Amino acid sequence: MNKLDASRNTLVQSFFAQAEVYPEKALLHDKWGTVWKSQTYFEVADKVLRLSSCLLKMGIKSGDRVLICSENRSEWAISDLAVMAIGGISVPAYTTNTVDDHIFILQHAEISLILCSGGSIAERLEKAVKFGKCFPRLICFDGASGNMMSFDDALADNQPLSLQSDVIKAPMASDIACLIYTSGTSGKPKGVMLTHASIQANIDAAYDLLVEGGVAENAVFMSLLPLSHAYEHTAGMHLPLQIGAEIWYCDRTDKVAQMLQEVRPTVMTAVPRLYEVLHDRIMFGVTAKGGVTERLFLRAIHLGRKKLSGKRLGFLERFQNRVLDMLVRRKVRKRFGGRLSYFVSGGAALSPEIGTFFLSLGVQILQGYGQTEASPLISANRPKKIRIETVGPAVKGVIVAATPENELIIRGDCVMKGYWRDDNATAMVLQNGWLHTGDLGKIDSDGYITIIGRKKDIIVTSGGDNIAPAKLEAALVMKPEIDQVMVYGDKMPWLSAIVVPASENSNDKAVFEDISRCISEVNQTLSKSEKIRRFLIADAPFSVENALLTPTLKIRRLAVVDAYQTQLNELYRKKGKHGEGRESA
Repeated sequence: MNKLDASRNTLVQSFFAQAEVYPEKALLHDKWGTVWKSQTYFEVADKVLRLSSCLLKMGIKSGDRVLICSENRSEWAISDLAVMAIGGISVPAYTTNTVDDHIFILQHAEISLILCSGGSIAERLEKAVKFGKCFPRLICFDGASGNMMSFDDALADNQPLSLQSDVIKAPMASDIACLIYTSGTSGKPKGVMLTHASIQANIDAAYDLLVEGGVAENAVFMSLLPLSHAYEHTAGMHLPLQIGAEIWYCDRTDKVAQMLQEVRPTVMTAVPRLYEVLHDRIMFGVTAKGGVTERLFLRAIHLGRKKLSGKRLGFLERFQNRVLDMLVRRKVRKRFGGRLSYFVSGGAALSPEIGTFFLSLGVQILQGYGQTEASPLISANRPKKIRIETVGPAVKGVIVAATPENELIIRGDCVMKGYWRDDNATAMVLQNGWLHTGDLGKIDSDGYITIIGRKKDIIVTSGGDNIAPAKLEAALVMKPEIDQVMVYGDKMPWLSAIVVPASENSNDKAVFEDISRCISEVNQTLSKSEKIRRFLIADAPFSVENALLTPTLKIRRLAVVDAYQTQLNELYRKKGKHGEGRESA
């Protein structure tokens, strides 16, 4: 029987149903120092009920908003479930939020309680409470300090609620389960209202993909993306909670390679930037070894890509390909833990080059597409028919269409209820039952979707040419000399770029020459209007810390333009000099 058929009125009821089926099975795993600590479904359910009891004693009631801010860990999941169990609304917040970011959410969502990690995260939240003149209480996962209650005390001082309690039965499928604030590449974030039913519709669609891929049973998830992101909240937490899976928490992206070896996941979800990092590390290691190792590796990629393109391998090539399966691809799979069935990529466009790189090495990677307003999954490559240059067809329960202007619009139970306290913004994107995504795309005869770019990111030059920068940026970051890039040129006569070089010696003349050559090579594949004529070397990498990347590693275009506006203006006024910009076409 489909495991999702039982007690599925709300997300928490679905979880409790699984806890009754698998009470002794390991569910959540956290790393403490060098040791992994695990909790069973029963232990997690008990803590959820104890925390729910505590929240009720603190006066939290149905409909109240509770903010959760922490790195990925068991307490995050337990808190989310406990808030929902009593009909509360979970409000995830990014750990990278500034004090001002927190003040906005605390005031806008009228937060009643905060559950958070200690250290700098707790410090910023305490400042936000003070300066924002908000008065929520705080529970800290890492012990009591000041006016905070410790998470352990919150659990220890309360008897678990009964599953038969009217409180636990109170939430309805149509109730708001969480408010997820968009990280926002520009302007103030909006609070997306997702219901139990909308998230459940997404879980059903994702489960359908796992069944087709043969990985629904005994799945092991490595949780890497922030749980405050809708993608991880749905597919990395509530989906595994409902299928009897395990979740292993990895809270540091710089430890991904190590964690893959330790966790040995069957499924991992991440954003394209992390797959780019894995690609670069693998290629760096292979190049460093050189010799036979490098030649065999490159041959495996070449034959793998040839096969993926539909070209027939000759007799000798087929023999070589089988040998390379043992000599190269098996080692790569072992490097990823040995039992990985699928990488899943979402949150931004995945470069086809990166996708085919992994596929050619025998590592299955599914590119999907979605947005927070759709809970978030909209489309995904089917496990039995991967076309990595696309984001696949619409998932189960979703209808996708395109307007005459090529904007993608969708319908389905996964669509949000609206934006919290923002009727005007809601009316702009929810029209006649359709969610207007703001993304431009094409849908082929098989229903497979190709994303062109964001409607608001399209560059319109002074000559009237419409250019999607994502395509150019994806081609440029494939060059090993380029780490990050943002293309610029709206209302300008031609395009320029702000480049973060892979080399740390950004003032070295050789670095400029290398980047100029890379841009010239990419320009050869572009139309005249798409060519990049000049570029700037960035002062520092784009990062979350300097507010040039969102927490999900998307470039904040307006912020980058603001940071480099003076240099860009100079670039367009006269031909750039060494150290300021270079002509490259």
